[in-house]
Amino acid sequence: MKNFEEINHDLDVDSDVLLAPEEVEVADKQIILFNDDFNTFEFVTETLMKVCKHDPIQAEQCTYLVHYKGKCSVKKGTYEALEPMCTALLERGLTAEIE
Repeated sequence: MKNFEEINHDLDVDSDVLLAPEEVEVADKQIILFNDDFNTFEFVTETLMKVCKHDPIQAEQCTYLVHYKGKCSVKKGTYEALEPMCTALLERGLTAEIE
């Protein structure tokens, strides 16, 4: 078995492949849902199930996080996929933004 120095020496650093800037994946965006004093737990949970396609447990967990932490990431994806969902949340009176 080789020791660390032998393994490290065997690595050919010059042969590492670097991606060109146009090949680097763009980081996913996320919808952040913020707490408010207007909407009920039930309404927020139901809205997350309808708009973001959460299952009931996931929607309820997000609702509690929003309530106790002030905000929660409720959906991740590309901007194009998230924009209609964020708009639907806003139209239902929730406070959300894409980051």
